[in-house]
Amino acid sequence: MEIAVLGGGNGSYAAAVDLTEKGHNVRMWRRNGDAFAAVMNRGAISVKDSKGTRDVPLTLATANLKEAVQGVQLIVIPLPAFSQQSLAQQLSTVLEDDQVIFLPPGTFGSYTMSKELANQGCSANVIFAETGTLPYLARKYDEETVSLSGRAARLPTGVFPSERSEFAFKILQKAYPSIEPVQDALDGALMNAGPIIHPPLILMNAGPIEHFDRWDIHDEGTHSSIRKVHDSLDAERIRVREALGYHAPHFPLADHYNEGGDEWMYGNGAHEELVDGEDWYEPLDLQNHRYMTEDIACGLAFLVSVGEWLNVKVPTAAGLLAIASSITGEDLRRNGRTMENLGLTNISVEQLKETLEKGIIQYEAK
Repeated sequence: MEIAVLGGGNGSYAAAVDLTEKGHNVRMWRRNGDAFAAVMNRGAISVKDSKGTRDVPLTLATANLKEAVQGVQLIVIPLPAFSQQSLAQQLSTVLEDDQVIFLPPGTFGSYTMSKELANQGCSANVIFAETGTLPYLARKYDEETVSLSGRAARLPTGVFPSERSEFAFKILQKAYPSIEPVQDALDGALMNAGPIIHPPLILMNAGPIEHFDRWDIHDEGTHSSIRKVHDSLDAERIRVREALGYHAPHFPLADHYNEGGDEWMYGNGAHEELVDGEDWYEPLDLQNHRYMTEDIACGLAFLVSVGEWLNVKVPTAAGLLAIASSITGEDLRRNGRTMENLGLTNISVEQLKETLEKGIIQYEAK
C-alpha cells in the first residue's frame, strides 16, 4: 500500500521504519528540511531494536508535502496535537478524495483538522481516524536513528465521519492489524492515555524534575500516591465516556500497571519495559515539554471541557489543569483545546453525535 508518514518525531520515524518493513511503500515528509537532510540524502533511516541495527530504505524522503501525499491511500500523522491546525492548512491544497488520515493519538484532532480544512476551502473528501496512543514505544537517538522497543498490541480507533468507518478500517487494518474499531472519533479521542498518565507524573514530580539533573518519572517518579491520582483521573475519563454513551472496554490505565489485568494497549508488562529501558528517561522542561503543551494544554483541557459541558464532575482533571496553568502562567482552561474553542458548546449531545457520524460540512450546511 502507498503510505505517507508526516513529521519528524519519535512516532514518525518509528512508523516509517515499521510500515516499510511490513512491505508498504512509505513516503516520509518532514517540515524541517535541514534537520531531515541526512535522511533525504541517504534515503533511509537507521533503526535499533531487538534484531540489532540496520538501515531501512524509504520509498521517498522529502520536504515537499505534495510529493509525499499525492496518490497515497493512508496518511499517518504521529505529530503533537498542537501542530494539527497548521498542518491542516498546509494539507488543504494537496489532499485527494478517499485518503485516510490516521492520528495516533488524536486528542480530537480529527474534528480540529476537518474544521480547518473546511475553513481553508478544501474540497477533498478525506476520512480521519484517531486512536488512544502511539503504535510504538520508540525514541530517536539522532536525526537519522530511532530505537524501536515495542509495538501496540491493541489500538482502539474511531473514524470521522463514522459513516465511512467500513471503508477506513479496511485501509487502516492493512497497516495496523492491531486496530480495534470503536464507535466514532470522539470515542477514540477519549481513549487517549497521554492526558491521564503524564499530568500526574510531571506535576506531582515538579520539585525533583526541576531539582535533579536526572529524574525518571516512569521509575523513581511513579509511587502509590501518584497512582491513586491516576486512578481518580481515569475514573473521571470513564464517567465522561459513559455519559456520552460509550461502552467498555474503556482501556483503564490501571491495566497498564497491572500485569494481571486485561491486556492494555501496549500489552501486559509494558510498564516494566518502560522502567527497565534506558530509552525512556528524557529531560523535562515544564514550560515547553509536550507533556505540558500537548497532554495537558490539549488533552486534559479537552477532557475538563467535555466533562463540564456534560455536567459530569471532573475535579481531579480540573485541579491538575489549574496547577498546570499556575506553572505555565497561562489559563489553559480558557486557551487550551476545549469544547468552547472548538465551537461545540452550543449544540446538544444529539447534534454532536450527528456531526460525528456525518461530518462537519454536512452538519453545518443544514
